Amino acid sequence: MRNQKGFTLIELLIVVVIIGILAAIAIPKFGATREKAYVAAMKSDLKNLASQQEIYYSDGNYSYTTASAALGFAVSEGVTVAIGVATSTGWSATATHGGTSQACGIYYGDAAAVANASEAGQVGCG
Repeated sequence: MRNQKGFTLIELLIVVVIIGILAAIAIPKFGATREKAYVAAMKSDLKNLASQQEIYYSDGNYSYTTASAALGFAVSEGVTVAIGVATSTGWSATATHGGTSQACGIYYGDAAAVANASEAGQVGCG
């Protein structure tokens, strides 16, 4: 008899099955994490927009603006921010991301509430 070292075919198949089961459990968890990151990016961008609007207002303009360039505002990669209304007494905006079906919104002052925003000055997502 020869002394053969190595794994049998059955041992290798068992290892492949175990790795497959672990992958089947882990992949959905990573998908949910990615969506949470997209929502966090949208929330962050809307909070940054709120800060920029207040700076613009207090710099002597005494009005809010829909022009992102005038605010010096830049969005995160993949995020689209739309400033809906901007007057001397309020503004509203929404944010979307191509990687998720969720959207976030914020409004301030007497601007009409936007989707998912239930309280003035607070970012809401859904």
